[in-house]
Amino acid sequence: MSEPRSPFPTAVERESQVQPGVWVIPPPRPRWWLYGLFFLLTLFSTMVVGARMQFYFQHHQSVFTLNDDSLSLFPILWIAENPARLLMGLPFSLTLMFILFAHEMGHYLYARHYRVYATPPFFVPFPSLIGTLGAFIRIKSSIPSRAALFDIGIAGPIAGFIPASAALLYGLSLSHRIASSTASEIQLGYPLAFEFARHLLRIKAPLSTLSLHPIAAAAWVGMFATALNLLPGGQLDGGHIIFSISPRMHRSVSLLTVIALVPLGKYMWTGWFIWAVLLALTIRHPRVPRYPEVSGGRRLLALCGLLILILSFTPAPFTHSSGRDVWPEIRDGSRDTLHDLRDGVRHLLHRK
Repeated sequence: MSEPRSPFPTAVERESQVQPGVWVIPPPRPRWWLYGLFFLLTLFSTMVVGARMQFYFQHHQSVFTLNDDSLSLFPILWIAENPARLLMGLPFSLTLMFILFAHEMGHYLYARHYRVYATPPFFVPFPSLIGTLGAFIRIKSSIPSRAALFDIGIAGPIAGFIPASAALLYGLSLSHRIASSTASEIQLGYPLAFEFARHLLRIKAPLSTLSLHPIAAAAWVGMFATALNLLPGGQLDGGHIIFSISPRMHRSVSLLTVIALVPLGKYMWTGWFIWAVLLALTIRHPRVPRYPEVSGGRRLLALCGLLILILSFTPAPFTHSSGRDVWPEIRDGSRDTLHDLRDGVRHLLHRK
């Protein structure tokens, strides 16, 4: 009798069959030349702005002044007249770039630790009062767990807050009083960290009367950026932290943050309206696997993140720029524009 044939293929038969292939798609190679180019462009734009700040600091004026016609907001022509002036912007530029770089590298290194594909830090130059729109990284693969999401989310604010605090103490110790005859259109609002540093350094003069050294100005910008990223909602760093701790709370906390930003925009700073819209548009958070969860020391670290938010948050970063202050100017300006258009139309009709 022949032996019964097994319904399962033997080892020899399995080897002869064509096995399905497994395709491993490697992540795309980052275009380092592009990241390097924008890093250099941002370094240049912040140096131009930093040179302007250094000029005003040396003349005992507010470094954020706008009511002096001698220099424009982005004084590129002033720099072109004497290129050596660009070196005056190094203290502000290097300090701010290092704070932003530390923040983004905190995210990037923890993403690499968890084998999450993330782009290198991308810096955004912009000819504005501070010379940049900041920096960011993009995460292009799934995050393996809530614990990983928490670590990646909180690493940036902590990594950026530490050098910002060091720059604050050093820069504030170099600051001096504004000349009594000068006044700036832009008055800064200061977070609690600045008040604590002023008392620690035993500076008796109010912060509003000081001409900040450009290094201290960079610390102010760095802390402002840290506070914006830690807003508890959407897909900001604060939103990632909330979602990693409790996904059910994320939507409710995000909605409460959006609601809270509306009165802040009306009574403190109109920019909060923009952030309320951005949070509302990104209120839905991508799903993240539950385990391992956030527990133990990570929950204590979340309190550290809350403390950083409290120390760096400024309800009115620029005074006299609330919705109540700005809206009458916009309304009056729109009326004048309408009157000019109406007069122009009447003039054309009469000519005909």
